[in-house]
Amino acid sequence: MNQLTHLTAWLRRRDPGLAATRRAARTAVVMPFLFAMCTQVFHVPVTGTFAAFGAFAMLLLVEFTGPMAQRLRAQTALTGAWLVLVTLGTLATRSVWTAATATVTVGLAVLFAGVVSSVLASSTTALLLGFILPVSAPAPPGQLPDRLLGVLLAGASAFIAVAVMWPRRATDQLSAPAAQVCRAAAQQLRADADHFEGRATPTYGRCRSCAQQTASSTQRLRHVFTATPYRPTGLSTESRTLVRLVDELTWLSAVLAEAAPTAENGPTAPPQACQVRRTAATVLDLSAEILDDPTIPPARLRAAAEELRGALTSLEAAAVDRLPPSDAPKSSQGDLEAVIDSLDISFRSQEVAFVVLQIAQNLDLARAAHQRGWSDRLLGREPGALTGPLKSAQERAAAHLQPHSVWLHNSVRGAVGLGIGVVAADAAGVQHAFWVLLGTLAVLRSNALSTGQNAFRALGGTLAGSIVGAALLQLIGHHPPVLWALLPIAVMASGIVPSAISFTAGQAAFTLTLVILFNIAQPAGVSVIVVRIEDIALGCAVSLVVGLLFWPRGASAAVGKTLAQAYLDSARYLTGAVDYAVACCTFPPPALAALQDGHRAAASARRLDDAFRTYLAERGAKAVPLGEMTTLVTGVVGLRLAADAVLELWRRSAGDSPPEDRAGARKELLVMADRILRWYQGLAEALVRGEPPPVPLQADRTNNARLLEAVSRDLGDASGRATATGVRIAWTGDHLEAARRLQAPIAAAARDSNHQLAGTTNLEAMPKSYGLSSSVKSTRGSASSQHRAGWFGRLLVRVRGGRRLPGQS
Repeated sequence: MNQLTHLTAWLRRRDPGLAATRRAARTAVVMPFLFAMCTQVFHVPVTGTFAAFGAFAMLLLVEFTGPMAQRLRAQTALTGAWLVLVTLGTLATRSVWTAATATVTVGLAVLFAGVVSSVLASSTTALLLGFILPVSAPAPPGQLPDRLLGVLLAGASAFIAVAVMWPRRATDQLSAPAAQVCRAAAQQLRADADHFEGRATPTYGRCRSCAQQTASSTQRLRHVFTATPYRPTGLSTESRTLVRLVDELTWLSAVLAEAAPTAENGPTAPPQACQVRRTAATVLDLSAEILDDPTIPPARLRAAAEELRGALTSLEAAAVDRLPPSDAPKSSQGDLEAVIDSLDISFRSQEVAFVVLQIAQNLDLARAAHQRGWSDRLLGREPGALTGPLKSAQERAAAHLQPHSVWLHNSVRGAVGLGIGVVAADAAGVQHAFWVLLGTLAVLRSNALSTGQNAFRALGGTLAGSIVGAALLQLIGHHPPVLWALLPIAVMASGIVPSAISFTAGQAAFTLTLVILFNIAQPAGVSVIVVRIEDIALGCAVSLVVGLLFWPRGASAAVGKTLAQAYLDSARYLTGAVDYAVACCTFPPPALAALQDGHRAAASARRLDDAFRTYLAERGAKAVPLGEMTTLVTGVVGLRLAADAVLELWRRSAGDSPPEDRAGARKELLVMADRILRWYQGLAEALVRGEPPPVPLQADRTNNARLLEAVSRDLGDASGRATATGVRIAWTGDHLEAARRLQAPIAAAARDSNHQLAGTTNLEAMPKSYGLSSSVKSTRGSASSQHRAGWFGRLLVRVRGGRRLPGQS
């Protein structure tokens, strides 16, 4: 019993949630049963072969997510796809060239279709096996019914096994740590609100303690994210929203760190700013409840989000009231520093609220995705999309028909490799091309170096499995009862070992399974093992050649190009949002252009997301340390969130009546946005070329002075008091400043990684920390909150109060 407990604990450490163990146990029962029934009872070996491999593919190589009804529909659809693929593969074997052409075509379609939805992505290998098996074993069309019968038996058995044998609960490993971050952030928001209101308790130390708790919870969340298996292909829409939630919670943690009190006796805040923080804390608490229990209806969360939007409107009005008139004498200004500090706190409250609203929207989307129909889930249509399922699938696929798409690269590489494998197997005169294609499929990865490493691992695993198989055959001879007894054990091992031990050990276990299976069906003894090793070696050689010829630099270089495009599109989106804000100063225009920029930025972010996940999943040492890579990816999130915030700020005010003349303020705001855009354009070029990034921009005091002068002149009503538009201009300037401050940590990370992203092979050790790199953290602690945040609001009040900037005439 003690040994069983230790074994279970070891499995749980190596196989989180026992996902691989569950699949292996089902397959170990179903696959030998079908093979025995077909070959020993009904004496139809062809049906037995296809039933065994069909069960192997449908139970071991794929595990669908979602409610049980959705999973069973997916299993049924997989069976239907196998029927089609087996038919095509059988009919395509009239000649080697038709077989090779069909293999490339079907392989490309299957591999690239995975970009549409998680249902297709998670079943890619299982679908490919459904075509590889028949196309590698030429047979007359008259054998097709026996093959299809085996597929039907496998599909029906897999359907029953998924439903009744150790059913998997619909859980997500990211939900629990994400809920902890939400609760920690809510506690910090309430503590900060109490402090800013001047309450005796909690003390400043309590605020610091809550901030540390939020930071540590965020770090744990990032650790779980990087350790979660099957990230590149196992993402449903609800899982993808949780992945986005990781980025948003990381960003929220950084914003809260800047918005926190910086002194025991710091400034107080207007009650509206504190109310925004408390309402945001309520939204986060409700978000945590939904993360813990997905069945909770999102009605309360939606109501709290609407309340938060109302609190933001009140905050905006209060910020207007606190600004003194432009012609007020100094004696009536009161405590000008208190006004400055309160405006800073108001902006940070607005920034926090926006991120919290994004989090609530994401969770609402995840719950809606959980209730989607089958067609929406299969074609990857997100809830609330204006287009139909097929159109949504086309848009998602079109986003990856780009030269820098890692998914497109891998799809073309895999399809061409399998096609070459068919031709190579025919030219070499091997008895079973299946082994060659299996070696090609198992080894081919995203770069030549990794392919070479996997080739040695695959050959080593095949050799080890063959040696063990040869020893077994020599020891027991041809004794079918013993082989039948060993078959379930070998199947179980081939399912668990790859996750629990290594790729090489998994290859050995799989080879042993096939050796036993083939010797039961067609006793051939030890001599067949040498032939199988040669076939696998040929497949590995095909993989190595294709990996060298097609995009050989791997995921690191692809991430660099995709990252550059994502920064460029996000910076253009920010500029478009500022253009919309400027246009709102004269008349409320439609936000169509900015929204289109946002869609392009979102498409780039999806490509970056896939490239980053491929980079994380790629075997071998990482060319770029994870800390620097995560900083660069998170920087794209921050830039897009700044653009989202500007667009939302001005869309919410589109019906206001603006003052007549804002020419000066518009001009200077556009100058600021253009400077930021040009910097990020330079960053994108540096990432592609492997050059040092541009020097981060410094605050342009001359431009700021002109902007402030224009704002104080243009953005007042008839009585000289500030308007809501003036506050929005100030907050837009603050968001632009946040995008400028973001440049320092991004540049630091890019300097450390640009050569590796450009394709060099300098390998560095992976850091222990996760999330934001130390370069980000250091910039966040370099100054007080009042000097880091709300710079434009501070200077605006100084100009209105008669103060002059250094160097201002």
